[in-house]
Amino acid sequence: MDRMTGKVALVTGAARGQGRAHAVTLAAEGADVVAVDVPGEIGTAQYPMGSADDLAETVRLVQAHGRRALAVRADLRDTAAVEAMAQAAMTEFGRIDALVCNAGFMSAAENTWSLTDDQWADMLDVNLTSVWKTTRAVVPHMIAAGNGGAITITGSTGGLRAVAGCTHYNAAKYGCIALMKTLAWELAPDNIRVNVVHPTGVNTDMSNNDWFVRWLGEHEDLAEPMRGNRMPAEVVQPEDVSKMVAFLVSDDARYVTGVEHRVDAGFMIK
Repeated sequence: MDRMTGKVALVTGAARGQGRAHAVTLAAEGADVVAVDVPGEIGTAQYPMGSADDLAETVRLVQAHGRRALAVRADLRDTAAVEAMAQAAMTEFGRIDALVCNAGFMSAAENTWSLTDDQWADMLDVNLTSVWKTTRAVVPHMIAAGNGGAITITGSTGGLRAVAGCTHYNAAKYGCIALMKTLAWELAPDNIRVNVVHPTGVNTDMSNNDWFVRWLGEHEDLAEPMRGNRMPAEVVQPEDVSKMVAFLVSDDARYVTGVEHRVDAGFMIK
């Protein structure tokens, strides 16, 4: 399909996982892509982050679909870096039609009161504040262009159901819902739509890494709410989420805004 022909999509957290799948799927739909990530470690992350080579591979996969790709290395917690990212996209392509705020990470603790200041700060900074900073930098360009547009934010079933030991993650993803609804209200007159996608567990490095597998095994009482889809799928694939993202940022969803969309294999009907 060619639902994104002539359009430009900016995808954060694009070095691997869901972000890479979103970038490649949108390229297959005809979009040129700005692939954004910050190869390097996050202080309280308990598994390795993506690398510069990972980001380069995303660019290669986008280009394999015959689309242009711009790789931007930017720490989305840094206001100046985010503003420079948006300007680089405009300089290269002259427009941004779709923004996919996907960058994020996961960590956990024994309980809410054992979380450290750094764990809380890193999680809120990466999974919520960076989404706000990214939209703050990109939205004025969308409005000025007058072409409308679409913003999709990666939520989580963790933003719909509390999970012990993941209070900071829950709070960040709940916050993304509030941010989405407010932006959808504010941007509707400019024909810019804003939605959230809530995946269940996804087959990516965020949920399939040595630390998380070990944590699940050691905290079965805490982890039970995080697993167990009603459909016969332990996890979904990144591309399953990307298909929803591609729909939401395309004109097929031109009147869909302010809504939470689950790709959860029945997780939330348990």
